[in-house]
Amino acid sequence: MAKRGGFPGMGMPGNMNNLMKQAQKMQRQMEENQKALEEKEFTATAGGGAVEVTISGKREVTKVKLQEEVVDPDDIEMLEDLIVAATNEALRKVEEESTAVMSKLTGGLGGLGGGLPF
Repeated sequence: MAKRGGFPGMGMPGNMNNLMKQAQKMQRQMEENQKALEEKEFTATAGGGAVEVTISGKREVTKVKLQEEVVDPDDIEMLEDLIVAATNEALRKVEEESTAVMSKLTGGLGGLGGGLPF
């Protein structure tokens, strides 16, 4: 006759311990990777290099460089558009790097619990 009830995790405490250790190790690796990402800088340009924006891994703008020829008092809107374009591209680079690091760490688990042994 099959047993019913009992306490979750009983019967395989070693496996539960291993699972907890793996989770803690993954958490440490995630924290280390996040810190490393935050220390990186990502640069993107727009307008053929006329506008250059640098963003930290914390997603903060750290530098904006403008070529003299792009500063036209009669066409401020173009300069604004170029700054927005370069900033968005730099942010995309941060996101791509973050996604790549996380994917490498999780082994491409995808969604929640994907690939877990239960």
